[in-house]
Amino acid sequence: MATKPEQQTANDIKIDPKALFLEEVFTDRRIGTIRRLTPVTKDGTRDQARAVLYIGETQVLTPAGALPIGFEIGAGSLEEAAEKFGGLAKEAIERTVRALQEMRLQAASQIVVPQGPLPPMGGPGGGKIQMP
Repeated sequence: MATKPEQQTANDIKIDPKALFLEEVFTDRRIGTIRRLTPVTKDGTRDQARAVLYIGETQVLTPAGALPIGFEIGAGSLEEAAEKFGGLAKEAIERTVRALQEMRLQAASQIVVPQGPLPPMGGPGGGKIQMP
């Protein structure tokens, strides 16, 4: 989304009445959804000072299951958001695939190094397994 929520503690969980949106969901029931977030005031009327936001959502199937993909759509209308959906979805999927490949490479390249010296083998104080 356009703004990130501030860090909150468990004691101050509350909705900011100055940042409310009316959310509508549009879907073709095939490729994905478009969420239209219309800014509203605390009494529910349209807040003209803030822009309407469009958020695209789709998913890709992976061996681990469906992976949700979300992305902002810079558009002035629902029609424009629908026209831009395909290209932006493709870019978001490609970014996600690159990020997953990078994470996989990082995980594969990690070397486990034991902490401290290895304990002595055999002899006095060297362990409980005794060789004859």
